[in-house]
Amino acid sequence: MTRSISIPGVDRFTLALVATVTAATLLPARGEMAAFFDDATVFAVALLFFLHGAKLSRQAIVAGASHWRLHLTVVASTFALFPLLGIALKPLLSPLVTPELYLGVLFVCALPATVQSAIAFTSIARGNVPAAICSASASSFIGIFLTPLLAGILIGTHAATGGSDTLDAIGKIVVQLLLPFIAGQVARSWIGAWVDRNHGMLRFVDQGSILLVVYAAFSAAVLQGLWHQVPPRALGGLLVVNGILLTLVLLATRYAARLQGFDRADEITTVFCGSKKSLASGVPMAKVLFAGHAVGVIVLPLMLFHQMQLMVCAVLARKYAERRELRLDAVPGSVAPATDDYRRSPPSTSSTRPLK
Repeated sequence: MTRSISIPGVDRFTLALVATVTAATLLPARGEMAAFFDDATVFAVALLFFLHGAKLSRQAIVAGASHWRLHLTVVASTFALFPLLGIALKPLLSPLVTPELYLGVLFVCALPATVQSAIAFTSIARGNVPAAICSASASSFIGIFLTPLLAGILIGTHAATGGSDTLDAIGKIVVQLLLPFIAGQVARSWIGAWVDRNHGMLRFVDQGSILLVVYAAFSAAVLQGLWHQVPPRALGGLLVVNGILLTLVLLATRYAARLQGFDRADEITTVFCGSKKSLASGVPMAKVLFAGHAVGVIVLPLMLFHQMQLMVCAVLARKYAERRELRLDAVPGSVAPATDDYRRSPPSTSSTRPLK
C-alpha cells in the first residue's frame, strides 16, 4: 500500500516569502524599527538552532555515522563540487545575471546542506534516514567553520566579510548558531520529549526566523536601491543559473553513489543530502559575512534556489518511492517497510541490498 506523504507548509512558506519580500519592498523597516528587527532576528535564529539541538537524537547520529563513504560523498558534493561548479560555470552563466547576483550564487555554493528537508525527502523516498540525519547535521556543523572560508575564497575575503577578519566572522557565526545548538543538545535530556511532541513548533520557529531575517535583509536592501540593481531580465537569468546548478549536482550525486556501489536507499540519501543548501543557516550567515553590503541581493539567489530544490526534490522523492513500490509489488510476499522502520534501523554499509 502506498503511503500518501507530503511536506506540509511548502506552498504556504513560498507564499509567505513572497509576501515578506513584498512587505519589505513597500514598507521597509527604518531607524529604530530596523534595529528592533535586527535584534529580533538574532534571538529567533538562536532559538531555532537551540530547538534543532534539542530535537536531534544522539542515538540517531551514532546509528548513521558508520557509513563513512556516504558521508564523505555528501560533504564533497556540498563543499567541493558546488564551489567548483560555481567557479567553472561563471564565464558561461554570469552574463545571465548581474555581478552582485552571481556573488549570491557563489555564496549559495559555499553553504552547508539543509537538515529538515534533506531528512524529510529521504524519508519520503524510503532512503537511509539515520545516515541522512548524520550527514545533514554534520554538514551544518562543518559549514559553521568552512562556509566563511569558502566564501572568502570564492568571493574575496574583503567582500565576504565586509573588511573584518574571517576568523572574527567565524566567531560570530559560532556564537549565533553553534552555541545555541550545543545548548539544545545539552538540554535534550530535559526537554527532548516535549520538543518531539511539539514538532510543529519547530517548523513555526524555523520558518518564522527565516521570514524575520529576510524582511530585515530586504528592507535594508530596498533602502539601498535593490530593485534598481536587479532588473527583470536578471531575475529570469537567475532562475536559469540555479536550475543548471541544481541539475548538475543532482546528476553528479546520483552517479557518484552508483559508481561506489551504493544500494538504492544510500543513493537516495546521497542525492537528497548532497544537493541541498540551507536557507536557515545561509540567511543569518549572510548577515555576518556581508555586513555593510546589500545582503538582500546576496540572499536572493539562495531564496530562489531553496524553493527550486524543494519543488524538484519533492517530485524526485515521490518517483523514488513509486519505483520502490513497483519493485516490491513485483516480488510476491514483499512488503514495503514503513518510513519509521528506516529511522530505527542502522544504515547499511554494504552494496548487496536487493532492489538496487
